[in-house]
Amino acid sequence: MAVLKIARMGHPALRRRAQPVPSREIRSPQTRRLIDDMIDTLEEYNGVGLAAPQVRESKRIILAAPPPPDERAEPELLILINPKVVERSKETLEDWEGCLSIPEIRGLVERPARIVVEAKDPLDRDRRIEAEGLTARILLHEIDHLDGVLYLDRMSSMQSLTYLDEMRNQEAETD
Repeated sequence: MAVLKIARMGHPALRRRAQPVPSREIRSPQTRRLIDDMIDTLEEYNGVGLAAPQVRESKRIILAAPPPPDERAEPELLILINPKVVERSKETLEDWEGCLSIPEIRGLVERPARIVVEAKDPLDRDRRIEAEGLTARILLHEIDHLDGVLYLDRMSSMQSLTYLDEMRNQEAETD
């Protein structure tokens, strides 16, 4: 296994639509190796999500590791191949987002509060995930990467863009 290099903003892989993984390749050693390397990469960078285009692979594969509600529990790692959002709530929530491909910068993004995603898992089984809140946000953010969309593209205003250190300082001042 290996930690892969993260494509940074400006890299063309981040703006291309990723290719679907054919059924015959879902359980292949190459796909398994890519997923294992993506897991190592996500862990190395302490991320909550990663899409294959972020490691320069034009494949529709995402990882999502939303923090569990109980801090003592292990996060569930979702590995989704060819994910599609099949339902979105009309209700939206605005919250901060960041990205491993755009390090140290955060911005406010409005997204649906609840979604339903259909995908394949690494064993080629159908998955249907109903997600809300942070889990929905992570899934939508990573699926956007598969379509060449960055969270900056989803922001209604660039005025909320801030450096992570600045944001932490502001939060500390209000505590």
